[in-house]
Amino acid sequence: MGLLQLVLGGLVVIVSCLSLFRFYSAGFFYHNEDICRHFYGVKDVYDGFDIRALSARVGEVLDKMESLQDKLESTVQQMEKNKNVMDSASISRAEYKKFLEEEVIRPLYSAHIALRQIRLPKIEGIRNMTIKEEPLINNFVIEEIRKYITPKENRNGKMNIYGTKRVYNTIGHACVLMKKELEEYMDYDLGSYCKDDWNLAQKLMINGCDPLPRRRCLTRASKLYQKPYSINESLWKLPEGRNVRWSNYQCRNFACLSSKNPKRGYSKCIGCFEMEKETVKWVTNATLPIDFMIKDVLAIKPGEMRIGLDFGIGTGTFAARMREQNVTIVSTALNIGAPFSETIALRGLIPLYMTLNQRLPFFDNTMDLIHTTGFMDSWIDLQLMDFILFDWDRVLRPGGLLWVDRFFCNRKDLDDYMYMFLQFRYKKHKWAISPKSKDEVFLSALLEKPPRSL
Repeated sequence: MGLLQLVLGGLVVIVSCLSLFRFYSAGFFYHNEDICRHFYGVKDVYDGFDIRALSARVGEVLDKMESLQDKLESTVQQMEKNKNVMDSASISRAEYKKFLEEEVIRPLYSAHIALRQIRLPKIEGIRNMTIKEEPLINNFVIEEIRKYITPKENRNGKMNIYGTKRVYNTIGHACVLMKKELEEYMDYDLGSYCKDDWNLAQKLMINGCDPLPRRRCLTRASKLYQKPYSINESLWKLPEGRNVRWSNYQCRNFACLSSKNPKRGYSKCIGCFEMEKETVKWVTNATLPIDFMIKDVLAIKPGEMRIGLDFGIGTGTFAARMREQNVTIVSTALNIGAPFSETIALRGLIPLYMTLNQRLPFFDNTMDLIHTTGFMDSWIDLQLMDFILFDWDRVLRPGGLLWVDRFFCNRKDLDDYMYMFLQFRYKKHKWAISPKSKDEVFLSALLEKPPRSL
């Protein structure tokens, strides 16, 4: 009995010391006016860091510690009160183990994890003492949420397709860091014409401030807007340039977007605005084994491919080819330096204006096909890719096809990316790897989602 009391008392002391050490290391007991003013000043929210959220999380941990201490003290008092009864009754080792696990170890572990999860501000630079932290992250207890909203750094350290060094997954929290831009976006005259500021909206979306609020102003169109071409003509013809608002692009017409022009203003999907190059994609046999033909893919599931998603960057050529096969494809699009969204729509196809960091706006098990090309490659963070692939798996129906088209990465990273695609245990219909350069390889795959029943 005495040994048990010593063990329980020691645990209380250890927990208290850990808690005090955590607060001391955080600077709560430093005699520094700047730190005291930061933590106890009148401001609740600093640039990029929410003090109120931190205070709430600290309070949560203290409550857990206090609850554990009260429970341990109550148990010891009860054991002391019933000392005579307990001396006559023997406690088995299994019962003693169960008590320690359920009443001591688990609550202690929970409090320990809560302490680990508290994110304190990082001081960047000595001169300006700027406080930097992800917005509102201390409001969330569930670690999966915290992993999701933490920005994912590009693996190669370079700018990604969006022109940023990281990707912000969206649940709207990033708007806290973009207060100025969001206020500018919502500053308009009620019922009048909106500003020509789609590029500001796209900047907010790319940096995780999404979904954007609705606006009560009238969207502008080109002053020279013409009736679009008929569907039979529009699929394989460049749209009428007068139907595009060119004010926020480097180019002012489709001719300027030619791959021969070094000042075209975009670097992805070079040649996408040249129809003579687009017409040969996925229908002309290529020498590389990574290039799959549409007719060969559709032959695997004859008559089953009806609707699908093309997740990439382009002008809708994949959707146009599939339309000729009576398959409806929605194409994701952003206007990264060129009017990709407008071009897809003017060709008579469906652009889905969304970023890589958004949850797909489709219900579960609905798509027959997901095709991706020219978008994700070796810059992408593996955890971010994991979230994306699980979302694709969610919307792909049982028996649906995932077509990974010309994914490329460093040869040394190939095993990591292969695991990402193979973890879902899809059936392999096609799988091909080809060298891209000395250090990089292409991967193309056609995978079938297995049936999953409850």
